Amino acid sequence: MNIIETHNLTRRFGRNEAVHDLTLAVPEGSVCALLGSNGAGKSTTIKVLMNLLIPTSGSARVLGVDSRKLGEKERTQIGYVSENQQLPLWMTVRQLLDYCRPFYPTWDRALEKTLLAQFALPEDRKLKHLSRGMLMKAALLSSLAYRPKLLVLDEPFSGLDPLVRDEFIKGVLEVSATGGWTVLVSSHDIEEVERWCDRVALLDGGRLQIDDATESLQARFRRMEVSLQGGAAKLDSLPRNWLGVEQASALVRFIESRYERDTTERACRERFPDAAVTAQPMSLREIFLALARAGRTEGKGAAA
Repeated sequence: MNIIETHNLTRRFGRNEAVHDLTLAVPEGSVCALLGSNGAGKSTTIKVLMNLLIPTSGSARVLGVDSRKLGEKERTQIGYVSENQQLPLWMTVRQLLDYCRPFYPTWDRALEKTLLAQFALPEDRKLKHLSRGMLMKAALLSSLAYRPKLLVLDEPFSGLDPLVRDEFIKGVLEVSATGGWTVLVSSHDIEEVERWCDRVALLDGGRLQIDDATESLQARFRRMEVSLQGGAAKLDSLPRNWLGVEQASALVRFIESRYERDTTERACRERFPDAAVTAQPMSLREIFLALARAGRTEGKGAAA
C-alpha cells in the first residue's frame, strides 16, 4: 500500500511552474527523502500533500484520501514539522503538550515522557526562550507523541547544529522503528538524509529526476574511468545512460546510470578496445548532481 501517491501533479504560481507533472509513490513503512536544491519544488509538493495548497492540475492522495479532502480523521494520523512552523511562543513546553494532547486520541503519555527526556526539553521554559534547535525538537515531540501513520518533515534541519540534528534524527528513527510509520522528509542537504532514508525522490526544477529505493539507486550508478591505450577516442553516438562524458588525454570519465558490472565493462571495451576500466560507487549527492547537470544539458529531465 502507498501512503502517498501523486499523479501528473502540477502547481503553478502565475507563470512560474513550481512542480511539473509529478507522479510519485511513497510505500507504507518507508522512510522517503524528497531531495533537491533550494527552489526544486519540495516544499510546494509537501504543501499540496498537506492541503495547504491546491493542485493546478493532476492529483495527490494521502492515506488513501484526495489531498483536497483531508479532514479531521486524517489529520490526527499525520505529523507535520516544517522549518517555518509557527508555534505559540507564549506557551511553555508543558503547556504546548497539554494543549495538543486532547486533539489526538492515540496520544501516548509514556512516549511523550520518553521523548521529553531524550530531547532534554525543559518543561517549564517558554517556547520563546528556547533555541531554534530546542524549538524544532518541541515541534517534533508534539508530532510524534500520538504515533501518526505518516510523519512529514519539511526542511527540518535548517539552521540546526550537528548535535541537534543527530538527536532529531535519532528520535525519528527510534520511534518509527517501533511503530511501522511512514516518513517523508524534504531536504536540500542530501548528505544529511543519505544515512537514514531507504527511498529517494530527486527533484530538480519541479521535475522528478528519479524515484527509487536507496539501495537500488546506489547499485546502478557508478563513476566510470576508462584508461585508453591508443590515446584519443571518438565520443559520438554514446549510450544515453552514459552521463557527463568527458575526455582528458588518455582518460575518459562518465557516469553510468544503469550499471551492471559485466554488461558495462563489455560495452566499454567494445567501444574502447584494450582499455582499462574502473568503476567507483557514488553518494546520493554525487548522483543528484550528475542527474541535474545532465538534465540541464538536455534542457529537460535526464533519463535514468
